[in-house]
Amino acid sequence: MRKKGMILTLSLMIIFLLGNIGFAEEVDAAQLNAAKFGIFTLLPPIVAIVLAFITKNVVLSLFVGVFSGTFLLNLNGSNILSALFNGFLAIIDKVLDSLADKWDAGIILQCLTIGGLIALITKMGGARAIAESLAKKAKSPRSAQIFTWILGIIVFFDDYANALIVGPIMRPVTDKMKISREKLSFIIDATAAPIAGIALISTWIGYEISLIKDGYMSIGQNVNAYGVFVSTIPYRFYNILILIFIVCTAVFLKEFGPMLKAERRARYEGKVVSHRGSSDITEENKELEPKEGIKLSVWNAIIPIGVLIVGSLLGFYYNGYTSIMGGEDTALIEILKNSPVSFAAIRETFGASDASVVLFQGALFASIVAIVMGVSQKIFTLSEAIDTWVKGMNSLVITGVILLLAWSLSGVIKELGTAKFLVAILSDTIPKFLLPSIIFILAAIISFATGTSYGTMGILMPLTIPLAHAISPEASYIIMSAGAVLTGATFGDHCSPISDTTILSSMGAGCDHIDHVNTQIVYALSVGLIAILFGYIPAGLGMPMYIVLPIAIAAIIGTVYFVGTPIEEKETESGSVKDIINL
Repeated sequence: MRKKGMILTLSLMIIFLLGNIGFAEEVDAAQLNAAKFGIFTLLPPIVAIVLAFITKNVVLSLFVGVFSGTFLLNLNGSNILSALFNGFLAIIDKVLDSLADKWDAGIILQCLTIGGLIALITKMGGARAIAESLAKKAKSPRSAQIFTWILGIIVFFDDYANALIVGPIMRPVTDKMKISREKLSFIIDATAAPIAGIALISTWIGYEISLIKDGYMSIGQNVNAYGVFVSTIPYRFYNILILIFIVCTAVFLKEFGPMLKAERRARYEGKVVSHRGSSDITEENKELEPKEGIKLSVWNAIIPIGVLIVGSLLGFYYNGYTSIMGGEDTALIEILKNSPVSFAAIRETFGASDASVVLFQGALFASIVAIVMGVSQKIFTLSEAIDTWVKGMNSLVITGVILLLAWSLSGVIKELGTAKFLVAILSDTIPKFLLPSIIFILAAIISFATGTSYGTMGILMPLTIPLAHAISPEASYIIMSAGAVLTGATFGDHCSPISDTTILSSMGAGCDHIDHVNTQIVYALSVGLIAILFGYIPAGLGMPMYIVLPIAIAAIIGTVYFVGTPIEEKETESGSVKDIINL
């Protein structure tokens, strides 16, 4: 209940700080609902988040959160019984609407297909072979975490692909090094969206650039949106600092908060998962273990995973190419015709691609390659391969259920006008130097409450650029404010237990979802606070970036070194003696 109080207190603090202002927006159903229900529009996300912490059951929490929203939408006068009945029926409509969405269906299919692919790789012995190979190089918890971080950086092009690829590959290695699943899922989550959000080519970039372009058009400026995007990277403090934070915790082998408890449990008790998570998530399916006597080969993992990555990259280009060529943007069409393999062409095609469809196609093709490899090596028959693939899908069915409920909650929140209510409290009387910090905080709150960074960006960017321009027409100030939207959305998404990337990261690592959220949120909040105090406030005061960024990085290093506690130090029951264990 104390966490619930913290959430409500934070919301009231933001309302007090920001005041009230109305923006000239088109009146729609969501806006009318925001005006009708007011602060009650926050009920569904608060219910879902608080219940997630209390019950430790994310499915139940999301379901009740959705139900609270559909109840409000069907509440007419004092007819509560009718609202309860119709609200329950409306849950089914929300789930069906989510499943009917092409993007959502593609995400579920890619999750299931990648689950089947990982099962095939495991059955062929590829996962064990690559784990044993990495284990020879990763001779300590320190190097194992660094390798996981590097792999997360390599899979830069999409956050979903990152979450579903890195976890299954590195899980056997980190387990052997007695690294908790909570820490593994944190590294995965903290290298997924942060690196995809600032990568020069990724599935995020097209959306981010389009928002920037539209925002500048609203103030009458026709800018090079990609150039502006690149200029925002130094101001993406959270993205940069969280990546450095991971390296610091790995190098110093220091942790704090719930993560310290999880890591010490793994080191001293050998329990890489909590008791709650061990029964339903982390027990290995014996039927997917490699057959006895087969020759282990890393190529049984490298080739299918390589096909997935390369196939996805080519798929992004082809899918985006066909989308652009079938559109009406003559400038982009000319670029693709004249310079089809130029950096600009690749950038635009990646941005225009449908990541959900492409990753599903890539995973399906990689699965076929894995089946052919396994059958040709006589590891399994074709029938056994298909059975293995289906069993692998079964392991991610729960992920699909959670995602459907999370998307349903997002739909309810959108219909209620939750984000519009939060945005409506933004004030134009904010001091110039505080605007980027407050935009960052507001983006984080909306993203945390709605579980979507994309939606938050789409809501705030059209408002941020005109507001920043009205306060100060300096180019760097507008760019900094735009960067605050993009990185604040990522920050809030990281903290949110109803975020799809947070869910996928915990599933990819084989970690209990609530354990992942409990351990990650302390780290995310710490880095977010440093991003404000040592990033946005000094930058807002006009301090040059070549001074601000190094100071912010130094603050991250200092926080881990001085606040963190060495994992290898364990106090005895008397509390007076410490056993130092060399790991």
